[in-house]
Amino acid sequence: MRIDRLGAVGTAPRLLRAVARAAQLHQLAPPAALTGEWFGARAVIAPSVDAAPTAPDDVFTTGPGIDAEAGAIGGGWVGYLSYPDAGADGRPGRIPVAAGGWTDCVLRQDSSEIWWYESLSGAPMPHWLADAVTDDAPAAPWRIDWSAPNRDVHRSGVAACLDAIVAGEVYQACVCTQFTGSIHGSPLDFFADAVARTAPARGAYVAGAWGAVASLSPEVFLVRRGDTVVSSPIKGTLPLHADPAQLRASVKDVAENIMIVDLVRNDLGRVAVTGSVGVPELLAVRPAPGVWHLVSTVSSQVPAELTMHDLLSATFPPASVTGTPKGRARELLSQWEPRRRGVYCGTVGLASPLAGTELNVAIRTVEFDSTGAALLGVGGGITADSDVDAEWQECLDKAAATIGLGASTITAASEAPHRRARGATEHRDAPRSPAGTPL
Repeated sequence: MRIDRLGAVGTAPRLLRAVARAAQLHQLAPPAALTGEWFGARAVIAPSVDAAPTAPDDVFTTGPGIDAEAGAIGGGWVGYLSYPDAGADGRPGRIPVAAGGWTDCVLRQDSSEIWWYESLSGAPMPHWLADAVTDDAPAAPWRIDWSAPNRDVHRSGVAACLDAIVAGEVYQACVCTQFTGSIHGSPLDFFADAVARTAPARGAYVAGAWGAVASLSPEVFLVRRGDTVVSSPIKGTLPLHADPAQLRASVKDVAENIMIVDLVRNDLGRVAVTGSVGVPELLAVRPAPGVWHLVSTVSSQVPAELTMHDLLSATFPPASVTGTPKGRARELLSQWEPRRRGVYCGTVGLASPLAGTELNVAIRTVEFDSTGAALLGVGGGITADSDVDAEWQECLDKAAATIGLGASTITAASEAPHRRARGATEHRDAPRSPAGTPL
């Protein structure tokens, strides 16, 4: 293991751009990145990752982690796993179901904004990377032209879910819709600008010849350190301009959160040590880009020999994006939603032999294929108390921060589902937001 102090060499978006440019100049694979609150760090950049298509059973298979010195990560396997179920059209995914690769080293920004170079093998920092750390790579122009989702299709899915709840088939389910678009420019520049603008708690970026995944997620799926596993599901949403106290006072949002907490407890209970599953935090109100959320935390102890494959088999896809009971909800959702979700509602993260494994819930996540086609999924949990129009508005509120449009603009465009959404997100001169407005 090698750890070198680099100092305060800039923000994660600046360093990510510089490393990406240097990797391209040296004909290396692009970097991957985690930003926000990963492994106790503010950011983790894997300088060059050959993120190749991977069998779903082979993701995040690094060991459970051991004590690392000074919060070090060192390296590991970084990548994503898509939501597993097909949509009603039965069509295949637009990018691989799973992809990722191994990195022997990372650049880590600690809580005091100091950067460190870490290598699992003890190898010194490559010259190209040392040069990149001090380089000033300007932001490149980019634009995403978004098309709005079909409101009537989403309304039909929510209505079908309400009927299923009345019939007793499910108690709750997360019904989703999709914005589609195309990017002119680099997905990495989109991600870097979006991170600078929204500061997501669980941001993540992975790219390869197949395309890119740019996740601006606020939600923790799984954190594993040795025999300890924690999950922090989000259920309950209000726009950021609203009074957050309304969330705790909302019968619908509180009931939805508690139902999902019970589902997470059940999922973890399949593999946890008997009696170890607990809820150290229930119904905390926390801000996220553009919205307030209700967040709870479930913790458990698992056998040290439990593999990540077995842990994921018990818990994936994340409870907060499926429903209760989970199996029947997944079956019905694949009938109500016309298109496959893809990476949206799957997970992105890093498995380190030193620091353990951390995975997000891939919401607020844009999927890019190799042609530049973009996909953004949004959705919300439906309960017996849900209102069809309020659920649509919640989708718009969640999408607004990512696509850079105000909710009222999205609503107007979405009522004409075949018309391009007005106000395409754009970046021309650094630094600007994904909406094209100066930061």
